[in-house]
Amino acid sequence: MDTEKYYLQRKHLINEDRALRVDAARLDSLKLTATEAKAEAVVRAIRIAEAASIWDGDGSILNYDPLDSTPNVFPGMAFLTGERIECHTVSHSPLYQARETVTKTELFRILKKMPKGGLLHAHLDAMVNIDVLIRLALAQPAMHVRVPTRLTASNIKATLPQFKALPPASSSALSSLTSPTYGGGEWVPLHLARETFDESLGGPGGFDSWVKRTLTINPSEAYGTHNTPTKIWAKFTSTFLISHHLVYYIPIWEQYIREFILSSVEDGISYVEARINFLAKYMTGRDGLENVPHREWLLSIDRVINEVKAELAKQGRQDEFVGLKIIYTTIRFISPEELEWYTEDALALKQEFPHLIAGFDLVGHEDTLKPLIDYIEPLTKLMRRREELGVDLPFIFHAGETLGDGNAPDMNLYDAILLGTKRIGHGYSLVKHPKLMEICREKGIAVEVCPISYVRLTSSMPAHPLPILVNHGIHVSLCSDDPAVFGNMGLTFDFYQVLMASEVTGLLTLGEFARDSIKYSTLEDDEKAHALGLWEKRWLDFLEWVGHTGGN
Repeated sequence: MDTEKYYLQRKHLINEDRALRVDAARLDSLKLTATEAKAEAVVRAIRIAEAASIWDGDGSILNYDPLDSTPNVFPGMAFLTGERIECHTVSHSPLYQARETVTKTELFRILKKMPKGGLLHAHLDAMVNIDVLIRLALAQPAMHVRVPTRLTASNIKATLPQFKALPPASSSALSSLTSPTYGGGEWVPLHLARETFDESLGGPGGFDSWVKRTLTINPSEAYGTHNTPTKIWAKFTSTFLISHHLVYYIPIWEQYIREFILSSVEDGISYVEARINFLAKYMTGRDGLENVPHREWLLSIDRVINEVKAELAKQGRQDEFVGLKIIYTTIRFISPEELEWYTEDALALKQEFPHLIAGFDLVGHEDTLKPLIDYIEPLTKLMRRREELGVDLPFIFHAGETLGDGNAPDMNLYDAILLGTKRIGHGYSLVKHPKLMEICREKGIAVEVCPISYVRLTSSMPAHPLPILVNHGIHVSLCSDDPAVFGNMGLTFDFYQVLMASEVTGLLTLGEFARDSIKYSTLEDDEKAHALGLWEKRWLDFLEWVGHTGGN
């Protein structure tokens, strides 16, 4: 075989292999417009340059130095806070996280301006920057905090706060969590607890740092002390337990929803389907009592959505936000009998708020909580009830968020598909099942992929199964999952990690993910057409900007 013929066969094989990719048409240089080709080339050139100048160093493996302790950096590397930490599992081995470096790159600056379409996998409890949440809580006189025992330098790292809005008659006269007179378990007004925080613990700034540490996952936990799925999930779950009484307090709730929408819009997100945990049947009201039922939660959300739309319209920005819907969720530790109450509640809310309720899901750590098969009776009953009532309440299940193969959480994928899930949340283990991938491809079941939050399963993007899904023609929506916990607010960080970790994926592939986030949403057909039309216009403007200015 001559060399020329070999290269032709090689090119043909590569093209055949990539023909199944969801972005196959976008990879065909003959079909690209001049605008698409120029923007794609610009981004690929910047990626090559920054991969060498920022991430790869000299790339040499031949010059071994036993004393070399420089950080391990590479495209798509472990993402979190950007701080330098000591990894206690390996003596004297510093870890440098990617976040702060990412924000200084040219590619990140370009992607920040990209219209990203829809955010389809977002847990509302963790969608607002923790600094903002703390600020919102401090502005509420009714918000209190307590700890089991007085905070000191020796116990602060092991002590978690508990928050609660109290009725005026129950307001506490105490003022400090760090005073020797604090007996433990007593409520202290939040603003006073911060103002009186002992200077030896950092004063008010130390209070903020302590609270923030309990509501986020830091590098030493992710890559050291909690570097197993179960342990990292334990920390992850604790952040939700702590933040619950802050987020689900109606005066904070409305400001929180507003902040979530506006920060999403600023990052180029034009549509959201947020999962809300309806496990608690009541939210805390302005009077400090848990007396706000689920329908009031939705009335509040509806009001904020309309207010934000009106404000954006006044600014001439009405095309930047098309709406927000809610995926009703409860947690996988409830009994099958209890689940029936929640399914009926979800049906009632869907009937009253058809424009707001998008679907139904069960959430929680799949490795340790109940699998879908345990709920098969109430779930199939819900399917029958949907038909009886003529209500469109699709399942949008979390499934396969596990490292397992054939264990109960992995088997959730089979049940999710058999139950007719519209999309699959995470689907990390889906790539182990060729038949299920075939079904997803043929039936158009998209996967909600959350790159950065997968620190719970893998530490870097090169080890992530996303390319396998894409290469098998399975449609994907990139999502942020719980950005407040990991510090990847918006979607730009997730898009960046995906772009940097693949030589095949380019800017136009990211555009396909954004396009699919609208196509595979629960928007009605006319709403989808409208949202896609708005997105395509913004996308074209973005491509022209990248191509003409080189991102500058």
